[in-house]
Amino acid sequence: MKHLVVALVSAGSLLVSVAAFAQSTSPAAPAAAPAAAPAQESTSAAVPVPGAKRAACQSAAKALKGQDRHDQMQLCMAQAHLDCLKQAIDQKIVGPQRTDFVKSCAG
Repeated sequence: MKHLVVALVSAGSLLVSVAAFAQSTSPAAPAAAPAAAPAQESTSAAVPVPGAKRAACQSAAKALKGQDRHDQMQLCMAQAHLDCLKQAIDQKIVGPQRTDFVKSCAG
């Protein structure tokens, strides 16, 4: 039980740091884009490195074994997917572009 609490706290802090980093870099991309540029062009610059969130989840679950590790990976990836979906909604990405953005973001 102690290991699960430690893993959850470390995963939570990792997600918070990823969210803080995403917020600190997001305003720069739209400001650099011209005012007449379509929304799709400005969102392509905000796509994070593929696999970064998956790697973060793997490192957070590294200390766990068996079912606990599997459960932690599922929770972490679900949170990463949700964070990417929120980012797509904030950037007003719709349709197939939203699906592609969430897939590439969550990695």
